[in-house]
Amino acid sequence: MKRYRYLLSLIVLSLSFVACGDQLPAYSDGTVQESGSSEAIAKESKGTRSNSIRVLTPEASGSEVYSNDDATIDASNSSDGYVMVKYTGSAAKVRMLIETPAGNTYNYLMDLDGTYDVYPLSEGNGTYKIGVYENLQGDQYAVAFTQSVNVTLKDEYSMYLYPNAYVNFDASSAAVKKGQELAASANSDLEVVQNVYKYITKNISYDQQKADTVQTGYIPKVDNTLASGKGICFDYASLMGAMLRSQGIPTRLEIGYAGTEYHAWISVYIKDSGWIDKIIQFDGKSWTMMDPTLASYASSSTVKKYLNDDTYYQLKFKY
Repeated sequence: MKRYRYLLSLIVLSLSFVACGDQLPAYSDGTVQESGSSEAIAKESKGTRSNSIRVLTPEASGSEVYSNDDATIDASNSSDGYVMVKYTGSAAKVRMLIETPAGNTYNYLMDLDGTYDVYPLSEGNGTYKIGVYENLQGDQYAVAFTQSVNVTLKDEYSMYLYPNAYVNFDASSAAVKKGQELAASANSDLEVVQNVYKYITKNISYDQQKADTVQTGYIPKVDNTLASGKGICFDYASLMGAMLRSQGIPTRLEIGYAGTEYHAWISVYIKDSGWIDKIIQFDGKSWTMMDPTLASYASSSTVKKYLNDDTYYQLKFKY
């Protein structure tokens, strides 16, 4: 019979979203990774910027692995800003927590299919404590496995190019192919962002019913959002993140508060401009607050109000 070292009640992060200079990292083989089908890659695009699909594939390389009978943590590529974790025990509900060097705790509901999931290490260098917790009843959990991992990142961008638990895609994803299509006319990364942004704000509608009923632990599926044409803020941000990351543009999915409501949005990194994190509209020269959910349904007066309030968005987590 398994002996637990201690019991604890986890404060579960509720995902009820009701409101709504430096070198970029090389790919794993030193080149751009593209899908194999010639039909999936437009060799020539109308813009001067290549719109080839660029998808980084996370790997459980096996060079730095920690495990017991219930869980395995592969930290072989922690310098690229991610770890891979899988659960192989028998609990019906499992959470994975990452305590960051800054003292913040990222809380995930794990898949129970026995395969690795990818989790970002998004708060810089230092020691991350990674823990897998099995549900006993209600919100009571027991420690199944914990491990501290010392992380020295290669750069601050690569974890925002890889797919992860909240921005999940691969080269065959419909969202990736749509991102490629939208990037075809672009001459720069900034124009790719503009095209993707305009598409999402015009073609994805806010799903108020889903916002009112979404359950704790909800994880967006980018192809479902694209196909249905609707979603909550978490869906908007995840879809846009997948489209831009697969075009080689570092994109953070950010979670925090918009006013008093829990909310998700994105920021992007443009090589010549740095991180752009206050975008709503593009006037041909500059951006002002990237929140695709807000832009899709808010009036211009609402947008202007939020632009003039630097305290409206309060960032808590980055994925």
